[in-house]
Amino acid sequence: MKVTIVGCSGSFPGPDSPSSCYLLEAEGFRMLLDFGNGSLGALQRHIGLYDVDAICLSHLHADHCLDMCSYHVVRTYSPKGPHPRVPVHAPADAPRRLARAYDMPAEPGMETSFDFAPLAPGTFEVGPFRVTAAPMNHPVETYGFRVSYGGRSVAYSADTGETDELVRLAAGADLLLCEASFPDVPGLPADLHLTGRQAAEHAARAEAGTLVLTHLVPWHDPARILDDASRAGFPGRMELARSGAVYDLG
Repeated sequence: MKVTIVGCSGSFPGPDSPSSCYLLEAEGFRMLLDFGNGSLGALQRHIGLYDVDAICLSHLHADHCLDMCSYHVVRTYSPKGPHPRVPVHAPADAPRRLARAYDMPAEPGMETSFDFAPLAPGTFEVGPFRVTAAPMNHPVETYGFRVSYGGRSVAYSADTGETDELVRLAAGADLLLCEASFPDVPGLPADLHLTGRQAAEHAARAEAGTLVLTHLVPWHDPARILDDASRAGFPGRMELARSGAVYDLG
């Protein structure tokens, strides 16, 4: 399983990265975790426009799903005609919300391009991958994902505040893509995002192998986020996410 960070910027695209988007590949099958604003452009550095086989959307904030609108254009108005629908696992309201974002009628909406399946906590198969979805601690319906293949696994926190669900989801994962949106300062809002320290604490409790700090908000110093995380006692490999980084899980 190969994991490519297409976009890792939190809340809005930054100068060096689009918003959240992660490409997972195995057996020639290509699945996206999230499709945030700006990510479609960067995705084309790694695969062809029509090579996406499935998409999982953690939640419906723009920085995690808005390039679905652009991808609808790609698959609908190709010079060679419409392309087959792509399976999309997403919160139940995704078809209506994305149609509104594109300012199109709810019927047929984007369902000419995408075959939507509503998410719920549990495990399901997507191509060669076994995917587990778990609810995260965020103000809107949000799911973290664990993707397993060939005895290896990657966990993705999506957006979340502190929660035991993330520890359970990431237990023993080879790679944890964990949001670290906030510097570790007093007075932060509860139940919204994690600091670098909190991300590392969750990773340590989960006994994850490698921790990648992601959802890095451009107005915060990433070195500060990494320094905060380094003080939390996580014993494994730890680094900041970077657009274009590739992790080969074997």
